[in-house]
Amino acid sequence: MNLYHQQLQHQTRRHFLAGSGISLGSIALGQMLSENSMASGTPANPLAPKKPHFKGKAKRVIYIHLTGSPPHLDLWDYKPELVKRNNQDCPDEFYKGKRFAFTSGRPKLMGTPRTFKQYGNGGTWMSDAIPNFHALADDLCVIKSMTTDQFNHAPAELFVHTGSPRPGRPSFGSWVTYGLGSDNENLPGYVVLISSGVQPNGGKNSFGAGFIPSVYQGVQCRSKGDPVLYLSDPKGMDRNIRRRSLDALKDLNQKAAKDFGHPETLTRIAQYELAFRMQMAVPEVMDISKESTKTLEAYGAKPGGASLANNCLLARRLTEQGVRFVQLFDWGWDFHGTNPSEDIRGGLTNKCATMDKPIAALINDLKERGLFDETLIIIGGEFGRTPFREGRTSKGKVLGRDHFPNAYSMVLAGGGARGGYSHGETDELGFSVARDKVHVHDLQATWMHLLGFDHEKLSYRFQGRDFRLTDVHGKVIREILS
Repeated sequence: MNLYHQQLQHQTRRHFLAGSGISLGSIALGQMLSENSMASGTPANPLAPKKPHFKGKAKRVIYIHLTGSPPHLDLWDYKPELVKRNNQDCPDEFYKGKRFAFTSGRPKLMGTPRTFKQYGNGGTWMSDAIPNFHALADDLCVIKSMTTDQFNHAPAELFVHTGSPRPGRPSFGSWVTYGLGSDNENLPGYVVLISSGVQPNGGKNSFGAGFIPSVYQGVQCRSKGDPVLYLSDPKGMDRNIRRRSLDALKDLNQKAAKDFGHPETLTRIAQYELAFRMQMAVPEVMDISKESTKTLEAYGAKPGGASLANNCLLARRLTEQGVRFVQLFDWGWDFHGTNPSEDIRGGLTNKCATMDKPIAALINDLKERGLFDETLIIIGGEFGRTPFREGRTSKGKVLGRDHFPNAYSMVLAGGGARGGYSHGETDELGFSVARDKVHVHDLQATWMHLLGFDHEKLSYRFQGRDFRLTDVHGKVIREILS
């Protein structure tokens, strides 16, 4: 029996309709593979540049996720009243009947031990923990009224990156490359760089493609060793043999695409071809030893090493070469106070020293190269930290804070974000948003707007319904647009 006919006998009505000419899968297939490209034996590039719904101010994204979530009350959100009431019992209304990750009973309020001052024309409050940011105050948009629905790391991280606290949805970077493609056919449209030696809390789902074609997922690169695992030719196989092998695989996959009409088959062809081109392009762009001594010193980067400093410099190199979305994950921001490195005094000073210098250098570098205005830079974690001491460590000498979803800060720069501006306010003790609340879905809608998308229209049909990054929520925060 013909294999195609045999397959049809085992299909449900839903499967049949999904594979029919009226489905979005077939439309996507038609877009990815035109008749001409099939006739010529060359599949269309699914990462080819595409136009957004309207002209956005941002053309690319560098997202720096501080995994674990930094203590915003010790960096961006100054609360003098909380300092005055330091070590007092927390008022009943702020903790009774509420759930915290590691705190029970009546906690003690904790004002920041950091020194705060206002900087720039907009008077942006910043602490002494981030000295390199002070001179960039007029480039930063600080959102001080963020809220999220999640208070544990993995669900909260997935929520901010995919719009859902559960695995399986496309990440923000995947939506961007799905909607815009890439400006360099020899590099991935979406690159992921991880520092501090720890994977994101949400695992690869934090940069995965979910149910949209896997060509749009993040490609994890390394700043030390082979940039991409398994990219190099196997021992005994030269480039000519690899080319012939890929040609044979392409012929088989094109026959499968013609017989079965599955868009993921075409994704596989495109990924094989991209990997072949990446063998030459990736080592070149990932080699920071070609940078000047001055640039390396500005970032604090060291060729051959693995650090957030190296990754910030790589982010500039990648975006300069046309990569659409660069995601940086940096672990070590979970300041519970369980050891001295998590103390919001010396521990925070040391951790910030690995972050604010390279990010400041990245912003200045992008400005010097004329890329800043078209590059959206996002800095922040998955939630905030409590205005009181973490319960497990409250009687010790190390000062730490618990997870807190009700109010926290995120920072944007470039790409159409309003510089020198602080949006929203929390109450005098930092327990809740007092003005201009921004939910995670609102922030995602605003990111999409800056890139030229109506967040309600960039969608993908899966299992009978249309999905989008913001689910069925979200509104654009116009006040933070330049």
